[in-house]
Amino acid sequence: MYNKIIYLTGFMTSGKSTIGPILANVLGWNYFDLDAEIEKDTGLTVDEIFEKNGEEYFRKLESHKLESLSGNTECVISLGGGAVVNDNNINLIKKTGKLIYLKSSPETIYKRIKNKLDRPIFKDLITENKPKEEFLKRINDLLGKREKYYNAADLTIDTNSNNLGRTVDFIANKINKM
Repeated sequence: MYNKIIYLTGFMTSGKSTIGPILANVLGWNYFDLDAEIEKDTGLTVDEIFEKNGEEYFRKLESHKLESLSGNTECVISLGGGAVVNDNNINLIKKTGKLIYLKSSPETIYKRIKNKLDRPIFKDLITENKPKEEFLKRINDLLGKREKYYNAADLTIDTNSNNLGRTVDFIANKINKM
């Protein structure tokens, strides 16, 4: 049963945390950022959780928080880029809401991520000043592993362009028709 929850998924820097609160505001719904909620609960940044406890520990926190948030209604939830790469998570999402995939090309992702030190999966490439090709290889490898989960979305939106207003309006119109 659709609980009027919109889950936003996509690779890091695809626009989930930017589009999410604006979309929620347009719809008159609440907004939650899964990573921000985990940070609030733990008092640590996602980067610190990865460094201190590893990705597996973070993914357990993520699943637990997702389950907690899925009990809400009339809300937009921005997921972390890897949150859908878990069968239990994807089943919960599909059971409780609609999944929207914000899709960006590897080239766009690279442009948005190349200087962001708060992305644990890319931090080493940035600090070691690695060439663009190494970023693109890692982006493509991760996209390859995640694409089938992203493609389980009820709606896919291209976020390569920077026209935020049009993107939000388009998504809001689609949601109102669901």
